[in-house]
Amino acid sequence: MYCTRCGNVVSEGAAYCRTCGNAVAIVSPGSPAEGVSISPSLTAPYAGFWLRAVAYLIDSTILTIAFGAIVAICVASFGVHFFRGFAPSMYDGAKVSYDVTYSWHPMFPAAVLAVVFLLLPIAMVVTWLYFALMEASVHQGTLGKIVLGLFVTDLQGRRISFGRATGRFFSKIITGLVPLFIGYMMAGFTEKRQALHDMIAGCLVLKKV
Repeated sequence: MYCTRCGNVVSEGAAYCRTCGNAVAIVSPGSPAEGVSISPSLTAPYAGFWLRAVAYLIDSTILTIAFGAIVAICVASFGVHFFRGFAPSMYDGAKVSYDVTYSWHPMFPAAVLAVVFLLLPIAMVVTWLYFALMEASVHQGTLGKIVLGLFVTDLQGRRISFGRATGRFFSKIITGLVPLFIGYMMAGFTEKRQALHDMIAGCLVLKKV
């Protein structure tokens, strides 16, 4: 039996949900109840840790290719000659071929830092929009999840909003702070196969049957 507010399992005969404190109005998945929307998606099995890990590897590969394309566009925009100007220049040894010294352009460190600080925000925004928009779309998942037949829902099995998908994405920062990747590995042993960020955002990752 499930709480109609948070979707968590409620013990039979309980007066209040132990998770959210809501007064009990309990329904089983698929049974009708006035004002309650329980999606048939809840009948789908939970996606385990390894399936989700493979989906993430697929997404990482796609994003790496996308970032490579962005860098290539930046190089093409500035021109190869602009970057060649920062390459090592030869000095003090023009007369003796075996005694040649090279030196980086003095502005090279500043140029590298400028490129890094420019690309990092772009990478973060692209990654955020990729995950949030795809998981909030009709596909309910990124390309990696689509390939493996996985989709993201709220605790009632419904499609999540862009705001919730955004919260789920940035909650991964907290998940990543847990040592030894335990925050991610929780998806392999928790009751609903939820990683820490799924619990924070109130989401489920299910597998199509």
